[in-house]
Amino acid sequence: MIIGVPRETKTNENRVALVPAGCEAFVAAGHTVIVEKGAGVGSGFADDAYAAVGARLVPSAGEVWSAAEMIMKVKEPIPSEWPRIRKGQLIYTYFHFAADPELTRAILGSGAIAIAYETVQLPGGELPLLTPMSEVAGRMAVQEGAKYLERVFGGSGILLGGVPGVAPGVVVILGGGVVGINAAKMAAGLGAHVVILDVSLERLRYLDDVLPANVDTAYSNRHNILDAISRADLVIGAVLVPGAKAPHLLRRIDLARMKPGSVIVDVAVDQGGCVETIKPTTHEDPTYVVDGILHYGVANMPGAVPRTSTLALTNATLPYGIKLAKQGWKGACRADRALRLGLNVVDGKVVYPGVAEAFGMPLVDAESVL
Repeated sequence: MIIGVPRETKTNENRVALVPAGCEAFVAAGHTVIVEKGAGVGSGFADDAYAAVGARLVPSAGEVWSAAEMIMKVKEPIPSEWPRIRKGQLIYTYFHFAADPELTRAILGSGAIAIAYETVQLPGGELPLLTPMSEVAGRMAVQEGAKYLERVFGGSGILLGGVPGVAPGVVVILGGGVVGINAAKMAAGLGAHVVILDVSLERLRYLDDVLPANVDTAYSNRHNILDAISRADLVIGAVLVPGAKAPHLLRRIDLARMKPGSVIVDVAVDQGGCVETIKPTTHEDPTYVVDGILHYGVANMPGAVPRTSTLALTNATLPYGIKLAKQGWKGACRADRALRLGLNVVDGKVVYPGVAEAFGMPLVDAESVL
């Protein structure tokens, strides 16, 4: 198979979908890898490193898209890339379709096969290709929130860890999944008082066991959310419904209960956000204020730490990529149920329930396209 790795084009997206070691694995298995020049530079991987393991370097993204049978990316194709997608081409990347109707229509119209990293799911419910970036984003959410609480950035001037004689800041985390537990670890490590909410009592028992004493757990309902945010200096949105749009747990009217100058970091912004007032922002212009509350909505947070993020991501995506190249997308999806759940769009048909539900589109059984 011919695998193509274009340079990422989303604003301040410095990750790359394949590191040189991954190229080496594909080439050793008899496949061809075409890499756009400069694709790995933002993550610290020079063109020479790709050439040394047998990748073919080309000067333009157009050459990658036109030659490749499978495109490996990090972020969803942006509008300038849509015309390059062709019928039958396999695109293996993050898509987050349920939050983006225009992207969904574009991929449906292209006739391509879309396998979304974020919906590949193991029998136990784990999301192996989303987990590494959720770990990064959860930890970064606290780091960014702490920064924007500084008065110079428009925050209330709170130091999350406090100092002797001065109480620490309060961090409220909505969701106790991978993002939530990583955010809680970071916030607790800084010395903040942390409250983490989730709807699963089993998960809350686990979190209560493994997290330190300065983390409290609470059942996620409307009453407890409103009570928690009234005391919060930093609220982190960490809710995920795999492949579907995130529910709005915080409404605009709820902002009036929060302290002026407090900060919201909504990691769920990729899936529409769990805060009604959140909107996607960029690393260049990451924040805005609504009703006195600072909002941070960067949709590709891990792109700010591309070396760590790229290595963590490709550790997870490469084994599935090897299967797709070796067996073809149909064979690989038949053989691996987790990968089959990654199928979102196939030749103009929606085959993932969350996407069909988000837009009221007909759902086609994935088995019928295999």
